[in-house]
Amino acid sequence: MAKKQALKKIPTHLITGFLGVGKTTAIRHLLATKPEDEKWVIVVNEFGQVGIDQAAYDKPNQTEGEIQVQELPGGCICCSLGVVLSATLVKLIRLHKPDRLIIEPTGIGHPAGILDTLTNDTFSEALDVRAVICLVDPRSLEDPRTLENEIFQDQLSLSDIIVINKTDLATEAQTARFEHAALSMFPPKQFVCRAKQGSLDVSLLDYGRNGEYHGNWLESHLPGEQHLHDNHAHAHSHNHDHEHSHSHDNHSHHAKHNPDFAAAALQQVQPGEPVCLSGQGDGFYTTGWLFHRDDQFDPKKLQAFLDQVPNLLRLKGVFRFRDQWRFYNRVGTESDLYPIAYRRDSRFELISSAPLDEKALQTDLMACLLQ
Repeated sequence: MAKKQALKKIPTHLITGFLGVGKTTAIRHLLATKPEDEKWVIVVNEFGQVGIDQAAYDKPNQTEGEIQVQELPGGCICCSLGVVLSATLVKLIRLHKPDRLIIEPTGIGHPAGILDTLTNDTFSEALDVRAVICLVDPRSLEDPRTLENEIFQDQLSLSDIIVINKTDLATEAQTARFEHAALSMFPPKQFVCRAKQGSLDVSLLDYGRNGEYHGNWLESHLPGEQHLHDNHAHAHSHNHDHEHSHSHDNHSHHAKHNPDFAAAALQQVQPGEPVCLSGQGDGFYTTGWLFHRDDQFDPKKLQAFLDQVPNLLRLKGVFRFRDQWRFYNRVGTESDLYPIAYRRDSRFELISSAPLDEKALQTDLMACLLQ
């Protein structure tokens, strides 16, 4: 009997950003690049009861069936409309059999629930969820109401790629200030770029969530060169500013791959088989681990481990407790723990003034996993 051929997964993109950042305009630019023989489905979520955004996608010269826009007004699809989103996606996939799916959530919605829906068992065999793209207007960062907004923070946390939009309206100082902040975020972003009037490079749609690239670039264009052996990767120290620029004929915008993203290491992580990354510089030592997204930790065991690791200058971590994710930050003996929207993997980064026993620490970490 012939083997059943696996269905080709649909490239799926979540494009987020706060109110007025230009998400709809950016998606319209992407639609202009759509190959003529492909079907794209756009799911638009508006918080208000009267849907407006769908009209922005209307193109009088568009051949019927090439682009299907589905609007979900009247709530946030990551909260009150979560079940509706799942049912809508099932219907759209069956009815239109799209070659690509783009989701634009409301600018005042928490995006983590959407990503959880896209990556759950219902869609695991149907969707190829690509890097989450977040648009940011650097001018809005001067407003403390934006900086302190939990939804805005969640959008940044969840994103894999950050697009600094409206750079034609912002000053160079405003743009550069946020660009530096974006490249210094933990967990690190794999790619940070600039855009004017929402003009996104279509190559952004080819980035996977772990740094893999699905286009035709040479391997040398992937971010973050790592040297791996025996589940260990020795990376550059994180104690310096990174100013590695990247340019390519297909990238007219100013763009920076983040060398801290560790793309090569992420692509080798397997459930129950973490990858260790270490480095040193300026008298400091860094040791970190990447755990697979499916690895889940026992909260009590892990909390005890994190609190007792000795001789640390800094410890940062993002980890999964079943369906919840937490950020842990420790400086000296002071620490805090709070929810985070991040969903890519679990990871830990330790900074010390002397080398650490990596094997012993990894054994202790492994003992904190739920069996």
